[in-house]
Amino acid sequence: MDNWRRSSYSGEGDGNNCVEIAETQARIAVRDSKAPAQAMLTFPTAAFAALVEALKRQARG
Repeated sequence: MDNWRRSSYSGEGDGNNCVEIAETQARIAVRDSKAPAQAMLTFPTAAFAALVEALKRQARG
C-alpha cells in the first residue's frame, strides 16, 4: 500500500506518536507511524467505520 496518511491531529510533540491508515476499496490498513515496516492491522471498511463511530460516541461521553 502506497497511500498511507497520518491523522490531521498529529502535530508537534506527540505528532510522531500516531497511527497511519491506508484505504483500498474493501479494507482499511492501520500501522504504527514510528515503525512502518512492522506489521499492520487490516479491517473490512464497514468494520473500521463502525469502530471509528463507536470511539466518537465514547469520546462524547
